[in-house]
Amino acid sequence: MNPGPWGILIIAIAALLLFGRGKISGMMGEVASGIKAFRKGMQDDDQKVGEIDAKQEAKVEEKEKEKQD
Repeated sequence: MNPGPWGILIIAIAALLLFGRGKISGMMGEVASGIKAFRKGMQDDDQKVGEIDAKQEAKVEEKEKEKQD
């Protein structure tokens, strides 16, 4: 049982009446800031992984040089 266009319209009007326009826009702003924070955290994790990979590669190269000597 899927809601049709009229059902969605009624739900949207009810939400607008219950919460008000200002409250809904405030919630959307909070959701947007949460998404931005999540993306920034994911980028920070990628940078840390890159740094760890670089350090591991340097250690492997040092060990190979030691073996050759």
